[in-house]
Amino acid sequence: MEIEIYADVVCPWCYVGKRRLDQAVESYDGQVTVRYRPFQLDPSPVAEPVPVVDALAAKFGGPDTARQMIDRVTQVAAGAGLKLDYDRAIAANTFDAHRLVRYATERGRAGDMIDALYRAHFVDGVDVGSHEALATLAEQVGLDGADARRFLDSDEGTREVGADLAAARDLGVSSVPTFVLAGKYAIQGAQDTATLLAAFAEVERRESAAG
Repeated sequence: MEIEIYADVVCPWCYVGKRRLDQAVESYDGQVTVRYRPFQLDPSPVAEPVPVVDALAAKFGGPDTARQMIDRVTQVAAGAGLKLDYDRAIAANTFDAHRLVRYATERGRAGDMIDALYRAHFVDGVDVGSHEALATLAEQVGLDGADARRFLDSDEGTREVGADLAAARDLGVSSVPTFVLAGKYAIQGAQDTATLLAAFAEVERRESAAG
């Protein structure tokens, strides 16, 4: 069964959703292929890196509301075994990060690259909009850092990622994470592992019944 996950690397619920998906896939008896699809929560350019806490406060009505949002998702993430350090997180446009994921996918390291991007943003305070930082992350997961930097500094992957983002819009993906199973069954949100396993089994049953 193929599972496509539409996500953004600065989305905390996507981070939780990937961890739960990884756990579900590990527990599942069937054969699963996971493909990562790009989505941007905010495609606007980021002229200067700013703390995510400040960006959330500006967008959602002040620091108190932002802190409530942060506290909630941080607690949920901790339940999934993930640490979120919003006091270090830097707001960034993620288009080039998605290009890097495509680069890593072509070299068989997509999952590792995405995990590294999540940790970089949510734990280490790395600006994932920076080509230099992205190339360093590529090197950390065993890729050629110099070649990754060359790729990022070119326009390679730009058309493909743009087409993938457009395809997501055409499919009606409006919130992430969104999981698409077997090309036609969509599940939205960072569902718990048991829910995902039940969905896997149901999709397998339906696909088997359809012949």
